[in-house]
Amino acid sequence: MPCTWSSARFSDVDEPNGNGIESRVEVDLRGLSIYTHHGVSEAEQEIGQRLEFDLSFDVPDCDAVLTDRIEDTVDYSEVCDIVALAATERSYRTLERLAQVVGERLLERYGCESVRVRAAKPEPPLPLAIQEVGVEVTQERSEDEDDDNGDEDA
Repeated sequence: MPCTWSSARFSDVDEPNGNGIESRVEVDLRGLSIYTHHGVSEAEQEIGQRLEFDLSFDVPDCDAVLTDRIEDTVDYSEVCDIVALAATERSYRTLERLAQVVGERLLERYGCESVRVRAAKPEPPLPLAIQEVGVEVTQERSEDEDDDNGDEDA
C-alpha cells in the first residue's frame, strides 16, 4: 500500500531552531489507496471497495530540519500502516467515523496539535454518475487537553 505522494512543508511557529528562524513541519500524504469494507449497504460491507485517503498533520519537535537524519523525522511508511490498520481492522458505516478514528490514531502516535483526514470513495454505489464522494475531518487539540498533560505553568 504505497503512498503515492508525500511532502513536508515548513512555516513559522514558536520554537527557534538556533539560527533565529522558527520552523514548523507539516506532513502531507495524498492518494493512499486501500481496499476496505465500509459503508451503509450490506454489499459495501461484504464486497468492499477502494477508498482513497489524504492526510495532513503537524510534527512537533521535528529535529530533522536541523540534523537531516531520517530517524529524526516521520516514517511515511509507518503513517500509511497506521491508516491501513484503522481502515481494515473493522467496518464503519460512515466515512466520517473512519476519518475520525484515523485522525485520533495519528494524534496519539505523533503528538500532533492538528490533523486533517480526507477519505473518499472513488466509485460510490450511487444510481447517478459521480466522480467520487468524500469527507474531510479536522481535529485539533484543545488548550484544556494541553493543560491536562502537564503543559500548564506552575
